Amino acid sequence: MTEAIRIVLFDDHTLFRMGLAELLERHGKVSVVAMSGKPSEAAALLDEHRPDVAVLDLNMPGTDGITLLTQLRETGYTLPILLLTVSDSQEDLAAALRAGARGYLLKNMEPDDVEDAILRAARGETVVAPEMTGKLVNLLDQKQGTPDSLLSQLTQREREVLSYLSRGQSNKAIARVLNISHDTVKLHVRHILAKLNLSSRVEAAVFAVEHKYATRSPGGN
Repeated sequence: MTEAIRIVLFDDHTLFRMGLAELLERHGKVSVVAMSGKPSEAAALLDEHRPDVAVLDLNMPGTDGITLLTQLRETGYTLPILLLTVSDSQEDLAAALRAGARGYLLKNMEPDDVEDAILRAARGETVVAPEMTGKLVNLLDQKQGTPDSLLSQLTQREREVLSYLSRGQSNKAIARVLNISHDTVKLHVRHILAKLNLSSRVEAAVFAVEHKYATRSPGGN
């Protein structure tokens, strides 16, 4: 049997986080190794338990989820971090992606869909609640420049990396396929985001899919 994905769950509502933990663990694919309603405990719990994925509520007392996410990224935590929230605001979605969220989930999702999103995030994929897809597309449409003019700025290698991003591949997986270093992939991703005027790899993946780039072979025109 595949080893369960280990997650840490942060939500200030005790009943909700206990209920969610029970629901997520019922199939044995996810193990909630720690829970807390205090953002101030986040770094200590991540250091102690070394989870595969962290799930943060957006609205918590003292430090909201986006602020906490920003702090964790700035201090070097690279694990997939998902926002799980009641907010379907496009502005909150944009802020989460800018802060480095690997996904944005809604609390009205079915438990099985939340579980699936966590498993996909642990594999290196990016995940967004289906209800938020249209708003993510709106964010991309607000970016300056036409798709063709933006894509024309990419080098051949950057186009290859973008193609794999559109399939939800992690940096490590892309490095293996292209036979380049993990750091080199990270550099390419930074260049792609800058040239496409995007804020995150999630936006890059959706940009590629929406503009039919994902259907092209890596390096194709």
